[in-house]
Amino acid sequence: MAVRAAVLPAIGSPLEITGIELPEPGPGQVRVRLAAAGVCHSDLSLSDGTMRVPVPAVLGHEGAGTVVAVGDGVAHVAPGDRVVLNWAPSCGRCHACSLGEVWLCANALNGAADVHARTVDGTDLHPGLNVAAFAEETVVSAACVLPLPEGVPLTDAALLGCAVLTGYGAVHHSAKVRPGETVAVFGVGGVGLATLQAARIAGASKIVAVDVSAEKEELARAAGATDYVVASADTPREIRALTGRQGVDVSVECVGRAVTIRAAWESTRRGGRTTVVGIGGKDQQITFNALEIFHWGRTLSGCVYGNSDPAKDLPVLAGHVRAGRLDLGALVTDRIALDGIPAAFENMAAGKGGRALVVF
Repeated sequence: MAVRAAVLPAIGSPLEITGIELPEPGPGQVRVRLAAAGVCHSDLSLSDGTMRVPVPAVLGHEGAGTVVAVGDGVAHVAPGDRVVLNWAPSCGRCHACSLGEVWLCANALNGAADVHARTVDGTDLHPGLNVAAFAEETVVSAACVLPLPEGVPLTDAALLGCAVLTGYGAVHHSAKVRPGETVAVFGVGGVGLATLQAARIAGASKIVAVDVSAEKEELARAAGATDYVVASADTPREIRALTGRQGVDVSVECVGRAVTIRAAWESTRRGGRTTVVGIGGKDQQITFNALEIFHWGRTLSGCVYGNSDPAKDLPVLAGHVRAGRLDLGALVTDRIALDGIPAAFENMAAGKGGRALVVF
């Protein structure tokens, strides 16, 4: 069956909106009609080669929709069910999974090498980060499908598949922000906005948003920021001035650039925690000297997918949505059609906007 999709023909090439031939679900697979898909910076990182996946590929890893059909052996969802796509399903068998660190599963992205669909001329297509959400419909492993709890709008639920899990997890699982602590969030894109909301939910007393664009202040304050700093060489000094010259208890970096990570580190108080969420390239080198590591006593840690377990965290996030503590709609800056994805990529590359949502 032919559906329209956004295809990455080669690394560094522009996306092509075209028809693809999508097969019916086989054993252990589920076919989903997409309601919406978020345009995440990780998709841009796939297209420019920062993160490597087999190509040509159908991109998109943040999505939600309705089950159309299931293959043999699928019992946890049925046609008509509303679901969220999970781009990094854990295998339950590897060393990381045995430790309960399912976000580090060694086999989570094995499906990216599979043949997902074909172009109309017969070229094999891979599923990007497993789920190929930039399409009207997709066929995924049953492990990539999570039932959507009641009370969450299906379209906005797409954001639960990556941005919200990552931002919420960075605050609650990685940095473990405690009530009354101070937090700085570097980068006010989709993940940054989710992180700001998560810091507010955690009870942070001061939440400082940092971005290169002064135009994002209104978005940041609506998400929970109490203060806003336009990024510059003086950012750490400005943040210390806002926190009694101490620095924040927790800095969360959502950009993935060496200069931003360094600024987040320098904005963190002595003994504080710096969590890096942003995905940077191999060329982004950060330097620390041995004395500062000892003297400042800070913790610097990476954070993959918010250190989250989607199956456990999704019901928790849904509870926050139902209670009005988490506003998914506030994370969306643009609602676009499938044809608008290439332009959304350009905006992300230029550091504009928050999260674009493709609505089918």
